This record gives sequence, C-alpha cells and structure tokens, in this order.
Amino acid sequence: MARFVDTHCHLDAPEFGAEMPAIRARAAERGVALCVIPAVAAFNFATVRELAERQGDAYALGIHPLCTGDAKEEDLALLDAELSARRDDPRLVAVGEIGLDYFVEHLDDDKQQHFFHTQLQLARKHELPVLIHVRRSVDKVLKHLRQTAGGQPWRGIAHAFNGSEQQAQACIALGLKLGFGGAVTFERALQLRRLAATLPVEALVMETDAPDIQPHWLYRTQAQRDAGEAQGRNEPGELPRIADVVARLRGIGVDELAEKTTRNAVEAMPKLQSLLALSEGSLPRS
Repeated sequence: MARFVDTHCHLDAPEFGAEMPAIRARAAERGVALCVIPAVAAFNFATVRELAERQGDAYALGIHPLCTGDAKEEDLALLDAELSARRDDPRLVAVGEIGLDYFVEHLDDDKQQHFFHTQLQLARKHELPVLIHVRRSVDKVLKHLRQTAGGQPWRGIAHAFNGSEQQAQACIALGLKLGFGGAVTFERALQLRRLAATLPVEALVMETDAPDIQPHWLYRTQAQRDAGEAQGRNEPGELPRIADVVARLRGIGVDELAEKTTRNAVEAMPKLQSLLALSEGSLPRS
C-alpha cells in the first residue's frame, strides 16, 4: 500500500470533534502514515502536541497570520520557550503555521509582518523547518525568508501554494517544498494544475489542510448551500484521492507519487523519518 504524509492537517479543529479518532483511523486505512498538525496560536500549542502524541503523528508550533490580531508580544516569548522546552521531542517537526495573508481584509500589516519575521528568526534559532502560509503574499514571504536566511537554505513548505511559476521557482531556490492539496482537483485551476504537472517532482509534497480546502467532490457552491446541501468536510483520508489527481496530471502512478512526495516531506522536515519508521507496523498491508 502507498504510504502518504499529510504535511498540513488541522486535526484539532472543532469540525472534527469526537469523530476525530475515527477520521484518523480511516486515513490510516487508506495509507496516510503521518499527519503534521500545525498550531495556529498560543492557545492550542498544548492541544496539537498532546494530539500528536496520542495518535502517533507530528506537530508544529507557531502563530498563524490570521491570529496575529489577538496575539500579544508575550506569545512570541511563549513560543520561544516552548520550542526550547520541546527541543528533544521527536514529534515537534517545524515552526508553523506562520506566514502572511493578504486575502483577508483589515489585518494589521505591520503586526503580521512583525510576527512572521520574528518567528522565522525563532525557527533559525531552534534549527527547525517552517510551515508557511502564503495566501496572496508570496513575494513578501520571499523577502522575509531572504532577510532571515543567514546564508543558509531553508527547510520547510510553502503551504497551499497557488502562485506563479516564477514564484514557485523562487521558493524552491530558497529550499522550500510546495504543498498541493484539494485546490488542484478543480479543473478550472489551470495554473495550479500546470504547476503540479510540470514542476520537478522533488519540489512537491501532499497536504489536505483539513477540514478546509475541500477537493471538488466535497465542495458545495453557495447556491448549493442555499438549497440546503451541507458543505463537505475535508479530512486526511481524502489525501490518496487528491494525490491520484496529481499523479494523473504528471502521467505517473499514484504509488510512485506517494513514494516521492513522502521522501520530499522528510527532506522538508527531517524528524519525520523516525516517525515514519515507527508507523510502519501500524498501517494495513495490501
């Protein structure tokens, strides 16, 4: 059976609730060996850590750009302290979810840039990869990455990448992998599907961003929702089917894509290697 890593999955989201163990078990049955669960703010640092420990997954700690409005300077100090305290935790694999967002209006731009820049510095201090939110912000994200690189390449992922080919190549040149998920399943996503088909396979990792970024088979339009149809909830068990779309775009088998993108995930977050070894005995055999 193909073994996948869901490199970005918010399993602590309230949309999952008490169903979460069953949802994670369903993903395992479909070959999802590991999920990386990123924090979004100081209030869920402990939640993602405990969840990852309980179900054998990985986690990241960081402050999401959409949470910077309520964040305080002390939260950055708390993040620094947590990264120090958990330094030897094999399940802490990255700093994230961090980044910039220029899709949502009325965010304090100076504040979100300050939080992003400082968290990049913390990632360097603690020698951890980064999981980066890049919604309509790739160029500014690249600027901050260059400013904080310290002459060394980055490790990490540009999550839910949806930029241009030039921006993709710039991210790759800095050392990042590019996360592809449910958005690539929409036929109208021409540029994104072109990138998924033509970028070097070494640059790709798979993700769901569950419960968000539904693939086309779960998505409901506003008209459908107005007519009473419920919006589908994304979950990590959808990852193999999403990966099959990417594999078909590239003209390769899904097992080959699983092998290569799992290897890429380990390159982006090296601590995943030992966790994958631990998970080998827990997956069903085909």
